[in-house]
Amino acid sequence: MDQTRWRGWTRRCGIVEPVALVALMLDAAVGWPASVYARIGHPVGGFARLIGACEAWWNRPAFSDRWRRVAGVVTIVLVVAIGAGVGWLAARVMPWLLGPWSWLGIALLAFPGLAQRSLDDHVRPVAAALAQHDLKAAQTAVGKIVGRDVEQLDEAGVARAAIESLSESFCDGIAAPLFWLLAAGLPGLWGYKGVNTADSLIGHREERWRAFGWASARLDDVANLIPARIGGAILCLAGGGGWRVMMRDARRHASPNAGWTEAAMAGALGIRLAGPVAYDGAVADKPWIGEGRVALDAGDVYRALSVYRRACLLLWIVAGGVAWLL
Repeated sequence: MDQTRWRGWTRRCGIVEPVALVALMLDAAVGWPASVYARIGHPVGGFARLIGACEAWWNRPAFSDRWRRVAGVVTIVLVVAIGAGVGWLAARVMPWLLGPWSWLGIALLAFPGLAQRSLDDHVRPVAAALAQHDLKAAQTAVGKIVGRDVEQLDEAGVARAAIESLSESFCDGIAAPLFWLLAAGLPGLWGYKGVNTADSLIGHREERWRAFGWASARLDDVANLIPARIGGAILCLAGGGGWRVMMRDARRHASPNAGWTEAAMAGALGIRLAGPVAYDGAVADKPWIGEGRVALDAGDVYRALSVYRRACLLLWIVAGGVAWLL
């Protein structure tokens, strides 16, 4: 592809100009306000409704595992095709609507796919409740962002859960969407969000989901392969260390990707994360990630948020640099 055709393709997809940088800034400044969510929901809600409908139609106990596996492949293909297709169409329409300001319109369509503000807004109340030694409020707050049994967690357990969620979500909520936005514009961003939503809803190992969600889980692993490692490196840079722990412990996580950012955060803070965790009354004996203290508190959550914010700023620099190079 010659330079003229390459630039034309990148412009049509919304990669050139400071689209990603402006999208990051918009997300950090306003996020997706609760009032907007209450009124119109969030764009990923469309993916969730489609996935739920496909699951209701095609993932019935009477169907064979082979049928459900094929149906799961069809489902994720539909989700990605719709997400990427709508993103491509929107990027093509913007120049016709806004002319030379089309990049700003594309940034407005991209920023809901990022979660800097939302993640900070969800983790900070956990730290605040722990600082007040209000365990019940801390459990309630952390229960909004993790799937484990929060009623059994003490203050240290709540702090670990919050930091683990913050570090893992740095990848699939920020680093990965940004990576795909930079790599393939709006189609890449919203195609990725479709994959990630499908994985969170059906990409589980329980009997109900194992066959139907297999394709979604595997595709999510592939989509996060590079962003997870970039995200881990960014957290180490932001935290001023953690490289050795990241390289040593990343593969201790059950996910091939989530361990990179979690181990990076643990190494940067000098703490241990993961360990035994209860889900639906059953204890999963997970290996520890990191080294150092296990008895964490509000101060550790605040330190993690500081590392997280610096990491987000580093991603701003990356996004600005890519725009300048292109």
